[in-house]
Amino acid sequence: MKKTLVVFAHPYLEHSNSNVELINFYVRHQHYTLRDLYEEYPDFHIAAFRERKRLANYDRFIFQFPLIWFGMPPLLRLWIDEVFDRDWLQSGKYNPLENKEVYILITTGGKERSFSKEGTYQYSVDELISGLIVSLKVFKADIKHIKIVYEANKLSKKEIILHKKEFTELLNQ
Repeated sequence: MKKTLVVFAHPYLEHSNSNVELINFYVRHQHYTLRDLYEEYPDFHIAAFRERKRLANYDRFIFQFPLIWFGMPPLLRLWIDEVFDRDWLQSGKYNPLENKEVYILITTGGKERSFSKEGTYQYSVDELISGLIVSLKVFKADIKHIKIVYEANKLSKKEIILHKKEFTELLNQ
């Protein structure tokens, strides 16, 4: 199995049954390392050098977060700003993201139809998180899949388990 780093950011985890269920999967499998940014950096002071070193130890990355005010949680945005090193773009420099598989898992309270040109918000979730997508592409990461769980706050336990199963199957391909 691929050694996987899960970069998880949820400022209100205690209010999210779906995210709790989804992250419980990682905790039970030894080849997943869960990094809860809000738990690790409650003061928003990120140890960027340590984080950069850590990235080199993994074959695959998962970014999991809720959509908050139509974008990434603020601490995840800060983590990317401070950890993604522009030196990685220089020829001959080691880029720990290059050709590494990346999966993105997003939860949102909104309905799928709301996130379309004709919908309430007039933007897709992909458009709203484009900063993350572009950053990963600039650093030559291989984005394998973006999974969006709509109306996550209204899902039954059974529906959450089905989403977890679907996501696990994606990871095991």
